[in-house]
Amino acid sequence: MQHAGAGDRKTRPLYTPEERRRRDETPWTLVQGILAPLQFLVFIVSTWLVLRYLMTGEGLWLAHASIVIKTLILYTIMVTGAIWEKVVFGHYLFAKAFFWEDMVSMMVIALHTIYMASLFWTFLTVEQQMYLALVAYAVYVVNAAQFLIKLRAARLGEAEAKRAQAATSGGESSK
Repeated sequence: MQHAGAGDRKTRPLYTPEERRRRDETPWTLVQGILAPLQFLVFIVSTWLVLRYLMTGEGLWLAHASIVIKTLILYTIMVTGAIWEKVVFGHYLFAKAFFWEDMVSMMVIALHTIYMASLFWTFLTVEQQMYLALVAYAVYVVNAAQFLIKLRAARLGEAEAKRAQAATSGGESSK
């Protein structure tokens, strides 16, 4: 049995017009647009270096260095992303529009932070550190997919809104 009006429910667009304006005007949008692909590139290289170490036992220093670089970029993108979210939505994190993405991001940060701590306090073996990095990377892939899906939906929603506005404007001008 359906609830009354369930089929009529409209989803809230990702951005209100005011949020979209703030998103487009803030330099933090460009920062995120640069850091996200950079982080992905480092992730690809680092994944290869970690797997290479696990398969051959070679390149431990490079694998560690790549994970540290990936983690530092992650921390940077999280801090600048929180600033971006504050500018656009008024919340440093967990704005309604990106709540679940931020939740998974916290898991990604936690896993990377455990890895970093294990480097300094050596409570994991090297192999455990490498597997931890791979788990962190798997969760990162889920998180990146969340953001890509959300941003694609936002673009489609904005395109649909423009088409609806054009249809309404076109209909009024012919009357």
